[in-house]
Amino acid sequence: MRASLLPDVVRRDAFAEASRFRGEFCECPTARRDAFFELTDAVLCADGAETPVDLTLLVEHRCGQGAMCGGLNHGRIDVDRLRTVLAACRGRGSTAGAWS
Repeated sequence: MRASLLPDVVRRDAFAEASRFRGEFCECPTARRDAFFELTDAVLCADGAETPVDLTLLVEHRCGQGAMCGGLNHGRIDVDRLRTVLAACRGRGSTAGAWS
């Protein structure tokens, strides 16, 4: 007996969409990608972190405080690419209007 209420194809499609977004998102930082990705992961998982230093204490942020500072001080993001990635994600699937 299967525990999931979703058909396999729906779960597979959702996983493929999340993987595609992650791959496209990881290409947006042009410097210090690792630090930006760790910070983003920590922000998305944070429950009440008030400062960037608080984020470094989360399990999801596997780098230290030095990497976080380096990412914030010396990192770069291709903003146009990020905007395109987010817009494409918003326009796909059944959650198209979820961010408005």
